[in-house]
Amino acid sequence: MANRRFEGKIRAPDFPGGLKWFNTDRHISLADLRGKIVILDFWTYCCINCMHILPHLRKLEEKYPDELVVIGVHSAKFMAERSDTGIRNAIRRYSVRHPVVNDANLQIWSEYAVRAWPTLYFIDPTGRIVGMHEGEIRFPELDNIISQMIQEYDSLGILDRTHIRFNAERAPEGILAFPGKVLALEDEDSLYIADSNHNRILECSLSGKIRRIWGNGEEGLVDGSASEAKFNHPQGMAIRGNELYVADTENHALRLLHLNEGKVETIAGTGEQGYPISFQPSIGKYTELNSPWDLEIVNDVLYIAMAGCHQIWAMEMPSGVVRPLAGTAREGIKDGPASAAWLAQPSGLTTDGQLLYFADSETSSIRLLDPASGRVETLVGIDLFEFGDVDGVGGMVRLQHPLDVEWHAGKLYIADSYNNKIKILDPHTRECRTWVGSGKQELRDGTRQDASLAEPGGLSATSRYLYVADTNNHAIRIVDFSTGEVSTLKIHE
Repeated sequence: MANRRFEGKIRAPDFPGGLKWFNTDRHISLADLRGKIVILDFWTYCCINCMHILPHLRKLEEKYPDELVVIGVHSAKFMAERSDTGIRNAIRRYSVRHPVVNDANLQIWSEYAVRAWPTLYFIDPTGRIVGMHEGEIRFPELDNIISQMIQEYDSLGILDRTHIRFNAERAPEGILAFPGKVLALEDEDSLYIADSNHNRILECSLSGKIRRIWGNGEEGLVDGSASEAKFNHPQGMAIRGNELYVADTENHALRLLHLNEGKVETIAGTGEQGYPISFQPSIGKYTELNSPWDLEIVNDVLYIAMAGCHQIWAMEMPSGVVRPLAGTAREGIKDGPASAAWLAQPSGLTTDGQLLYFADSETSSIRLLDPASGRVETLVGIDLFEFGDVDGVGGMVRLQHPLDVEWHAGKLYIADSYNNKIKILDPHTRECRTWVGSGKQELRDGTRQDASLAEPGGLSATSRYLYVADTNNHAIRIVDFSTGEVSTLKIHE
């Protein structure tokens, strides 16, 4: 007994009553899980590090279905993340199959003295805390821990392999599933939609007629023809000539769609998540990326919002050389020289032809990068934990986890995602006002004041219309610039 490695000393606090549970039809107590190894995953659905850990937990659950139970404790950062609707959508979006409890008031967070997202607590079959881990952790490390715990608890005869069944939330049904980004091309009458949870790119007319589907719908990193290729939750896109570039987010890769030939090619990323610490250039095909979320092309440079490591990257075209351009990889908000700046999960990019503007989601800010001077500047936004829904000028403005920004006719249009609105920002005066959206999370067309969105994540402008990837409504919305009228695009064969 003296040599036991995984001996719990402290009784794990149980879950308080009266909280909302998902993926289960009942309140769960730790007493219900006696005989199981339990992992508590403290997460919040805005957090890219929390997103990164979910596939590793899923793989662990699949390997040890009768020995291990994972419980997600959703402890929100943003006000919008406290809602049952938002959490249910996040569970569906990220294919979370284990039970999740809405810790909206941070009761469980406080009981366990959690300090950061994500945090994992490991609980033994007798209900005692064995240990904890803050931050990301990969499957091999988790697998090593759990396999050793199983071996030890088996030797003690305290592991119960009786199967426990839970009721997972159903995935949405329809043509689109959580579309992340959209790209509208007026001259070509083309609309490209990142149908993220269907793992594909839809190539449509601006009226919504599907012309071609890129990707067979299965998760994977496979090149080849449009029908053979596989993606993994693609997001942002950029186009040059007959080549469409795609941020294949959960593959940690960049894909190139040769539109004339109907072929898909991987041009950067190995399929593994990278942790860059150097500003040295490297060959894209052999470089690990970290959750690329959006793309923009200026001259012969492809800019990449590398959300997973809080940086902006650049790919020289056509050499394929990539390198971090802005951000030290430290999460926060700090302006100045690009190599010393702090960013926080940049998720949307746009350009006026010279400057690069980006939605820095976790700081609820809109910022710019000047490639010529190599400096980062904040237009609106204050800090990691300063957010809200306040119109005004400069430092008065509050956004809530914006996911995209689009330059059009001298103004910046913002997908203020967690406020369920589209806002308009003058980059010179820094005045920011609500343009579209009632603030209610629902699907409603009509005037710009009455229309409603649900966590919009992507924007793309033509001369007359703004196309919106209305992510949690599983829809593409169209806003008329002249009238502000909002309609829903009917996508059809």
